[in-house]
Amino acid sequence: MNKVRVFLIIFILFAVIGLGIKWLVGVERIDAGYVGIRVNLVGGERGVADVEEVTGWVVYMPLLTQIHEFPTYMQVKDYNSFPVTTKDGAEFTIDPIFSYRVDNGKVPHIFRTYRRSLPELEEGYLQNVIMDSYRLAANQYISDSLISNRMLFENAVESHIREVLGKDGFIFEQLTSNIKAPQSLMDAIEAKNRATQEAIQAENKLRQAEAQAKQNVILAESEKKVNDLKTSSLTPLIIQQMFIEKWDGKLPVYGETPKIFKEVTK
Repeated sequence: MNKVRVFLIIFILFAVIGLGIKWLVGVERIDAGYVGIRVNLVGGERGVADVEEVTGWVVYMPLLTQIHEFPTYMQVKDYNSFPVTTKDGAEFTIDPIFSYRVDNGKVPHIFRTYRRSLPELEEGYLQNVIMDSYRLAANQYISDSLISNRMLFENAVESHIREVLGKDGFIFEQLTSNIKAPQSLMDAIEAKNRATQEAIQAENKLRQAEAQAKQNVILAESEKKVNDLKTSSLTPLIIQQMFIEKWDGKLPVYGETPKIFKEVTK
């Protein structure tokens, strides 16, 4: 029984010592592609120390200090869709995918300013900047103009995001907007396009009919000129020649023999 008590006492002592060491000494590995920052929890230097920890092992005191890691490689965030309203009140839906990086040299500034981890910033500050950028840009367009000037609209959104986030150390990489117009507007545009196509087809048919009518007039005039020319050129001598060429050499049996045949038979 005494051996059991001794064993329990030793076990408890080791556990207490282990917990004490864990609270007194911490070891953190900062991998490549990350920036580690030391945050002082007490004392006159409370806040973010002006020292960036590079990749490797970092030893610190958990009771007095915290270590935070920020990835510096490209991050891709697929946000949920949200509505934006144009100048004329049309509601578009935006489903953005945002790619960015964190500036290594500004990681302490980011944490000092917002006191949040990167995932928390993505769901808070970054998302708010992106949504505001789309809403500000959409309010400069009417619905038809936004569709026809989509590239300019997206450029305005990207420019605003670059400007705002760049000041805080976020490097813009890429933005995919995935814009969906309201169904009523799409139906109206489709109807307008269909009416335009029908009008173009009707105009083409009218032009074809006019061209055919002009061609018919020209042909009729040409035929009349030819006929008039033929009629004016049929002199009595030519008519006699035509009769002779067509005559089979026989005189009419009944009736009076035409004068031309009488002259031929003499």
